[in-house]
Amino acid sequence: MGFCEHCEGQRFDRAQVLRQLRQTRARLRDDSASWTADEALMIAIKSVRALEIPHLDSVDDLLDETIDDQVVH
Repeated sequence: MGFCEHCEGQRFDRAQVLRQLRQTRARLRDDSASWTADEALMIAIKSVRALEIPHLDSVDDLLDETIDDQVVH
C-alpha cells in the first residue's frame, strides 16, 4: 500500500512550502529592519506564491478511483 500520486504530490508540495517559509523566516530575522506582523506575513505569502506547484489530478481523475485500490488517499 502506498500513497496515490495526488497525495504524494501534496506531501511534496507541503514540504516545499514549509522549507520556503523557514527560509523566509531566517531571512527576516537576519535583516536589520523591523517588520510588522502584517509585513512579515505578506512577505511569506509572496514567497510561497512564487513557488511553482503543479496540481497533479483533475476532479474527474479523483472520481474515477475505486474503493478496491490499495492506496491511501
